[in-house]
Amino acid sequence: REALRMDPQQRILLELAWRCMENAAISPDCLSRLQTGVYVGVINHDYERLILFDREQISQYSALGRSTSIAANRISYCFNLHGPSLTIDTACSSSLTAVDSACRALRSGNVDAALAGGANAIVLPESYIEFTQASMLSKAGMCQAFDKNAHGFVRAEGGGLVMLKRLFDALVDGDRIYAPIVASSVNQDGRTIGLMAPNPEAQVRMMPNSLQQCGLHPSDIGYVEALGSGTQLGDP
Repeated sequence: REALRMDPQQRILLELAWRCMENAAISPDCLSRLQTGVYVGVINHDYERLILFDREQISQYSALGRSTSIAANRISYCFNLHGPSLTIDTACSSSLTAVDSACRALRSGNVDAALAGGANAIVLPESYIEFTQASMLSKAGMCQAFDKNAHGFVRAEGGGLVMLKRLFDALVDGDRIYAPIVASSVNQDGRTIGLMAPNPEAQVRMMPNSLQQCGLHPSDIGYVEALGSGTQLGDP
């Protein structure tokens, strides 16, 4: 009965957490003996609106099942994890902000391991209407990022989690390592011509911070995976 009132995003994250631990070959019992943080990005409140709209669907499980703040906490609860447990909403950067938060906690020694990522499930059409009214969605159904014909982005559903540990600890424990995260930074644009308008100068100032953290030069970077909002204002 509780699962029936659980936001699909919570359910997705629970499955991903289990798969993430399986893939890392680290058991929940092992993580429960460590200070293990959970940092997840969730921005969609469709299921909450759906539950509250139909009062017959409201039950003793609805309050926790519809709450995005519980998304991280439910993972910590189900797998008996004792570190920080945060749900983060920074719009389309939520998952990466969650990863950055996990990295900062690892660097500071606040946690020994972390699950970080996010999930998104689109349940209702209202947000589509909002984005359409704001001319943010692609009329062609494709995102033509960095193209002169770019005219909006395309929404998607899904989720992902990664297991993070300090590199030294992972090497000592013989963990499977896919890649190291050598640096991360988060910044805000401050005041611009509009709340949704980017600030290129602020974004440029952030880059040296990440490069200084890892001792790299811009010429050392061989691949960039960008957001690419697919808009004339956002892409540059």
